[in-house]
Amino acid sequence: MKIIESPEEMQKQARLLIQSGEYIAFVPTMGFLHEGHLSLIRLAKEYSDTVVVSIFVNPAQFGPNEDLDAYPRDFARDEKLCREAGADILFYPTSQNMYLDGHSMWLSEESLSTVLCGASRPGHFRGVCTIVAKLLNIVQPDFMVLGEKDAQQLRVLRRMVRDLNFAVKIIAAPTVRAADGLAMSSRNKYLTSAERKEAVCLFQSLEKAKALFAAGERDAETLKAAVRAVIEATSGKVDYIELVDDETLQSVQTLEKPALIALAVKFSGARLIDNTVLAP
Repeated sequence: MKIIESPEEMQKQARLLIQSGEYIAFVPTMGFLHEGHLSLIRLAKEYSDTVVVSIFVNPAQFGPNEDLDAYPRDFARDEKLCREAGADILFYPTSQNMYLDGHSMWLSEESLSTVLCGASRPGHFRGVCTIVAKLLNIVQPDFMVLGEKDAQQLRVLRRMVRDLNFAVKIIAAPTVRAADGLAMSSRNKYLTSAERKEAVCLFQSLEKAKALFAAGERDAETLKAAVRAVIEATSGKVDYIELVDDETLQSVQTLEKPALIALAVKFSGARLIDNTVLAP
């Protein structure tokens, strides 16, 4: 596995791969890798000749009171996991070479990003869109593999790729969960042992919604109330629980076509998200 730190060197390497007729698959990450990330790398290998993984904790997608400085980092561990998963190139740029002095160009999505996490984390998706657009221009992949756990991010980036004509196909990978159902996340590290046990409430609440939906319930408020009841039986504090159209992310009152139920829950040291799609 080759480690590249310079955007210019990564672009040069990408051009050589393209000229030799190789397909490139790209997995963007912020590091502190877990089984969810590794599943993306393994899926990327199925679509390509060369798998590029990036590790970059993007300051532009963190708010002023969020966990940028505390975000977990362990490059030696991440490098080892990338090698074992079969990555071919590890792109590891710095903030200084990704955001040059005087950086003043930003990308904003103005519909899908205004709700859910976009409403509770102003500016977050401007940072996400900007850095992913930069990474796509640098890596020049044929495929980009993203996880379904970050449901809004997946839909925002699909829209960015569509509207700006990026020559990349997005592959969505299923959420990877622990044995008790908790979605894998780098932020799970922040949970105390007691909170870790309680955090399974996110998964349990979604399973409750799925069971009610399967039994015929179609009223959004009833479904959201059932989800809230499961979470509020723990120490978790609801940031949001929303039922939205699976494509537009606009709120729905009655489920008549596929809808995304998405939630964010705060514990003392971690804000966790999860989701599922309810499809008639």
